[in-house]
Amino acid sequence: MQAEQGVDQVTDNEHENKRDRQIHLVHRADLRRPPLIAYSSLARWLLVGVLAASVWFFHDFLVPVLAATIIAFATWPLRVRLHDRVGLGRTLTGALLVLLIVLFLVIPIIIALGYAAREFREWLSWAIQINAVGGPPPDWLDTFPVIGSWLVEQWSQHIGRPGAIGELVQVTSGANIGTIYRGVLTASSMALHLALALIFMLITLFVLYRDGDRVAAQLDMMGERIVPGRWERLSRIIPRTISSTVTGMTLIAIGEGLILGVAYWLAGVPSPVTFGVITGFMALIPGGAPLSFTLISLYLVGSGSAGAGAALFIWGCVELFIVDKTIRPVLVGGPVKLPFLPTFFGLIGGVKTLGIVGLFVGPVLMALLVSIWREWAREIAAHPLPQSALPKVPLRENPPD
Repeated sequence: MQAEQGVDQVTDNEHENKRDRQIHLVHRADLRRPPLIAYSSLARWLLVGVLAASVWFFHDFLVPVLAATIIAFATWPLRVRLHDRVGLGRTLTGALLVLLIVLFLVIPIIIALGYAAREFREWLSWAIQINAVGGPPPDWLDTFPVIGSWLVEQWSQHIGRPGAIGELVQVTSGANIGTIYRGVLTASSMALHLALALIFMLITLFVLYRDGDRVAAQLDMMGERIVPGRWERLSRIIPRTISSTVTGMTLIAIGEGLILGVAYWLAGVPSPVTFGVITGFMALIPGGAPLSFTLISLYLVGSGSAGAGAALFIWGCVELFIVDKTIRPVLVGGPVKLPFLPTFFGLIGGVKTLGIVGLFVGPVLMALLVSIWREWAREIAAHPLPQSALPKVPLRENPPD
């Protein structure tokens, strides 16, 4: 009896040991089984999620950061000269450069835009008055050859009669002229938002001036991992393209707007500051500045100031020749070879997406796109594929007649 109990106990122990071995084998098999999500893929998606959350939280600061980055790229040679050759420290160099930008770029632009806003309010007041009671066409409209009578007819139809300007504004913009006027009067409520954006831009610019070389070194390491073998060329193209675009388009456009604005004032053009600002914006587009001063010269000739109109046109042509032949090559090292269509799309898309800052960000992004495209095309042309690597196209048999 005891022997039978001993045999049963041994049998039970064998079953338990066998079951334990099976459980252990199943556990080891589970350990060998690959996870549902690879660790590298999980880390990659986690990084994407963190980046997306960061962009969502800080999207309001995207425009100041982009503006600061573009200014830092464009003025980086000056930073290198102050830090390396003069021997100023990082913090002192950044503070001095930010102070120079505030004094010579930010403050003049703010003053010019303030004058332009006041002149624009006067235009709106005049438009509201004409919209209420109407008004005859100016005498100088009829003096234009060929199109003078047509201009007078268009004035009488779309501007001169009571309510015509309101109808025109309603058709083109969908807003009432009174609503636009009240919006302009209350536009000062946006001053706080613009001031905060300007402060964030200057802070970001100071940090880039102080630690930009360290950030560039880290970007080089990341870029070499992402685009191995090509990042070295791209890292040289990007700063040069941004610097050339900003210097060749933005700074020269500001200078042309300032010089031609003074010429408008000397020629007796009404609202010279507003027309100077418009000319500066138009100068960002190839051919925009000549179009601006040509139209204003025609206005002066038509209004009876033929001498002032001719002098303004000659001055504009001389200024344009000097800028294109002397100043632009010195600042840029040659003209910025950006086609008209990418420039135009960059301006329109930049303004639509980022507002006034997009006037400068949009062309820079399009210039980068064109430069990278040209670099890839140059690389493909320099290293064409051998004929053996090209896909074989089967010959077509001639169809029967």
